Amino acid sequence: MKLTKIDFYIIKRFLGAFLLALGLFTVIIIVFDLSEKIDDFLNNNASFSGVIFNYYANWVPFLLNLFSPVFVFISVIFFTSKMAQKSEIIAILASGVSYGRLMVPYIISSALLALISFIMFAWVIPHTDKTRVDFENTYIRDRTHYSASQIKTQIAPGMIMSIGNFNFSDSAGFKISIEQVEGGKLVSKLYADRLIWNENTKKWKLTKWWTREFIDGMEILNRGAAMDTLIPFNPEDFFRKNDDVQMFNLKELDEMIRLEDMRGTGNTFFYTTEKYKRFAMPFAMIILTIIGVSVSSKKSRGGIGLNLGVGLLISFTFLMVFQFFLAYGSSGAMHPLLSVWIPNLIFAGIAAILYKFAQK
Repeated sequence: MKLTKIDFYIIKRFLGAFLLALGLFTVIIIVFDLSEKIDDFLNNNASFSGVIFNYYANWVPFLLNLFSPVFVFISVIFFTSKMAQKSEIIAILASGVSYGRLMVPYIISSALLALISFIMFAWVIPHTDKTRVDFENTYIRDRTHYSASQIKTQIAPGMIMSIGNFNFSDSAGFKISIEQVEGGKLVSKLYADRLIWNENTKKWKLTKWWTREFIDGMEILNRGAAMDTLIPFNPEDFFRKNDDVQMFNLKELDEMIRLEDMRGTGNTFFYTTEKYKRFAMPFAMIILTIIGVSVSSKKSRGGIGLNLGVGLLISFTFLMVFQFFLAYGSSGAMHPLLSVWIPNLIFAGIAAILYKFAQK
């Protein structure tokens, strides 16, 4: 199938309207977010270049990509309604072009944007988001009061760690015990009054420690004042925010899923849902594009304003439905794969119905 001038005309209008929507939304979110966080930036002496290049240059692309299906939908509604009001759609169909053929440049454009969105979700944003997280940890988040108590987790196969209390401000924990279990039997246990993280050496320092080892029915005791040791755990693991999941690419997400499953923290469903979401969201662009064309390709007495109103209603309904099922997947109440694809299936059905009626 050879693309015609009409196809390139629609693709150009599609991508132009999409970029315009991104530009307008970028200005809006920066203005509102800056008004909310300006005090944090000033109080923590954040540099102007840091705010622009380390924070907004990395945070805005993530937000734009997250809402890209909505931007695609609104863009389609906007420029297709204008074409319909100018009788361009009627002229194209009257020239012998079928409604299905009319959809081709729309599908090509939305598929291209969906591919770009997936690449952004999978690799680009995880790379840039690490800079954004570091900036937020330094200038926005007040982590001096972060603490956790009665922590118990499996940090390696058969290695269970318990901590009475841990403070993020000094990266210190109190009343630590680490049990090593093999074949269902306790083979060793380590106790320490205090555990401190050394950022330079990436090691933990234990003070006032003692161990119990069980070998051939005998118990061996050891004790000491201080000891540096490698424990497969990082202070960030205690206080990682859900929003920070964007900093993991697909390979890192798989590793986090494995670690959380081993640790038994209950966050496995959250990371698995995030992984499947990165595949499902780009497909939503194509589905919403079909809905957008079907809704706006006919002239209406309400003009562009009515079509935009309908478009906004449908797009925000989609976001609400998507977030609703996403919450079920993240909590484990529903299989993560189902939770991210059910909204697409629902709106794919709506798209099929609207497309059928639009042809008439």
